[in-house]
Amino acid sequence: MATYILRRMLQVIPVFLGATLLIYFMVFAMPGDPIAALFGDKQPPPQLLEQIRARYLLDQPFIVQYLNYLGGILRLDFGVGFNGQPVIETLARTFPVTLRLAIMAVVLAFVLAIVVGVTSALLKGTVYDHLMLVVALLFVAVPVFVVAFAAQFFLGVQLGWFKPTVGADNDWGGLWLPAIVLAFSIYATMMRLTRASTIETLQQDWVRTAYGKGLSRSRVIPVHVLRNSMIPMVTDTASQFGILMVGATVTEGIFNVPGVGNQLYSAIIKHETPTVVSFVTIFVVVYVLINLLVDLLYGLLDPRIRYVK
Repeated sequence: MATYILRRMLQVIPVFLGATLLIYFMVFAMPGDPIAALFGDKQPPPQLLEQIRARYLLDQPFIVQYLNYLGGILRLDFGVGFNGQPVIETLARTFPVTLRLAIMAVVLAFVLAIVVGVTSALLKGTVYDHLMLVVALLFVAVPVFVVAFAAQFFLGVQLGWFKPTVGADNDWGGLWLPAIVLAFSIYATMMRLTRASTIETLQQDWVRTAYGKGLSRSRVIPVHVLRNSMIPMVTDTASQFGILMVGATVTEGIFNVPGVGNQLYSAIIKHETPTVVSFVTIFVVVYVLINLLVDLLYGLLDPRIRYVK
């Protein structure tokens, strides 16, 4: 097990280098002058622009900028944004907000997908099963921003059940509405996967053997069927969590959530290379660690899985 974990941790290195190099190059290659864009129509003297570019090493070749960035990462220095604020401070302010939002959305979607997916599998072919599949298909087809605006208007404005916008109130209680919207954006895929996995598990010989030995349905379904059916769900949940950490930009913008998505979008518009690449670097590390945790959970969910040399 220790060898397996060490091998997976070493895989972070090429993933980290490849992701940062690609993102840094894409931001570097974007047209326009980010320093000149900061001043808008009132441009300062050219000498001042050159001094600012030199401060951020924007006058250096790409490889020099990238190597300087890597050297800073090794010192845990993620650079300074064009607003003069260290990127690590911006990340420390916004990352916990998006992390709370992602956790709430994943937990809500996971619980709902398990309940509805397993129930649909047990009631396969019934009206309930077909209705749940249609509802899931609707959530797949409808864009997340449509669901967000509808939820904001009906649940936030008309009914007043939730705050329409988040703003400074970004604790656990203030994130319920955007979390519900994000949960339903990933619920459909998770529910259909749970249903398909449960149906496949129910057809296994060992399930019929368990019933033949006299075990009750209340024992077979949660202990034996659900445990083995959750392996694909755990993998999908890890992927969805990583997607939410990066892809919640639209939802954060609609609900005014001061999270990573909003900050990353603003940094991309302003061509803030240190901020964009540093955020992506953190995402890569978090995503790899989550997938490592999922791989380790496989052994708990299915004893047949062993990590060997």
